[in-house]
Amino acid sequence: MLKQRIYKVLGAASLALAVGACKTPELVVKNESRNVPASYSTATSSVASLDSATTARVQWKQFFTDPNLQGLIETALQNNQELNITLQEIEIARNEIRVRQGEYLPFVRLGARADVEKVGKYTLQGATEEQVDIKEGRRTPDPLTNFQLGAFATWEVDIWHKLRNAKKAAAIRYLATVEGKNFMVTNLIAEIANSYYELLAYDNQLAIVQQNIGIQSNALELVKLQKESARATELAVKRFEAQLQHTKALQFKLQQSIVETENKLNYLAGRYPQPVARNAQSFNALLPFTIQAGSPAQLLANRPDIRQAEQQLAAAKIDVQVARANFYPSLGLSGGVGLAAFTPGLLVSTPQSLLYALGADLAGPLFNRNGIKAAYYNANALQTQAVYKYEKTVLNAYVEVSNQVSSISNLAQSYDAKAKEVAALNQSVEISNSLFRYARADYTEVLFTQRDALESKFDLIETRMQQLNASVNVYRALGGGWK
Repeated sequence: MLKQRIYKVLGAASLALAVGACKTPELVVKNESRNVPASYSTATSSVASLDSATTARVQWKQFFTDPNLQGLIETALQNNQELNITLQEIEIARNEIRVRQGEYLPFVRLGARADVEKVGKYTLQGATEEQVDIKEGRRTPDPLTNFQLGAFATWEVDIWHKLRNAKKAAAIRYLATVEGKNFMVTNLIAEIANSYYELLAYDNQLAIVQQNIGIQSNALELVKLQKESARATELAVKRFEAQLQHTKALQFKLQQSIVETENKLNYLAGRYPQPVARNAQSFNALLPFTIQAGSPAQLLANRPDIRQAEQQLAAAKIDVQVARANFYPSLGLSGGVGLAAFTPGLLVSTPQSLLYALGADLAGPLFNRNGIKAAYYNANALQTQAVYKYEKTVLNAYVEVSNQVSSISNLAQSYDAKAKEVAALNQSVEISNSLFRYARADYTEVLFTQRDALESKFDLIETRMQQLNASVNVYRALGGGWK
């Protein structure tokens, strides 16, 4: 009767454990939207958006043909510290997979143990041993030593695939770190290219400034001669001199910008400051790469940051499954086999010294499951957060491409207008100088014309640099450069 009651109690407890543990709270699950517009809203005839071809598939060595720029990029891909830090993060993520994989395999330990114990005679164990001594006419060693040698194993049976899912999530996060590295490579290449074109622009602006210093120095000497012949005033001399000093100050400012840009390129390349090899004369001959934007849907496959967000979202979804499995009972197995004796010499006396153990336990949460619920809700909140991050990344990618595609078209028209402005102002400088020599134009007209001509040449170089940068930026925005 007593055994039957015990069995009934154990059965009822097991049933309550199974029913109570397997009940999970309801969640509001948010799914990501993968819909994107069919085309880029600002696409023009010069940039095809519906063509299946996309510049993102072009390798960076084909996109950037300048050998000096290629050398900088290759050096950076080898030495850039931030990129190398990211590579170590990939290694850490790879090791995390191994950790998770080991958790659902049996843990086996080999060990040896030796201990000594002296119990009191008036304790339960001491009194029992005394009775054995009296009945069998022998004495238990006092103090009692114990020597063991064996293998012991524990294993959590992955019934609900909790451990396998944790390993799967770790593997997906590893892939996300790889995509993160690819995105860093894309940004690194684009940043080097933009800085390189900026350096060439500064070189050309410096050359223009130095040329203007020569022109303005000659003009200053001319106005001094005119003053001596009473054809000009001291005011004209001072205005010409002030303009010359202003241009010289601009020269030093450009020289500092060149130093800082060179140092930035060297920093990105992972090396200490040194001269950056370049051909400044080739800047005006550089033409932006012809861009094929392709379709917005291709961004989902080409942009590393979108692929990274997608992998992180997939891992977050699996984390919810792992958290749900904590509500279910877990089954653990344990066992051991080895040798044990109270003297080392008896360890090899088998089968008397042989010991073995085998056990199993089934346990699950029944009461006070608030901690498990909180972890479950957090996993779902993180999954929802990953959905928003994914959609934000896709939206940001589309906006970046749309902006850069529009910029390429507008900058091309702006460059043509600026080129015509420079040509007109160059002629104005020649005309104003000629008129001033023959006292048919005021010195202020010469000064203003020279100033406007210098600014227009600066703007023309700036526009060319912006064109090249826009080409680089749309290449990056489309997901090019990392392959």
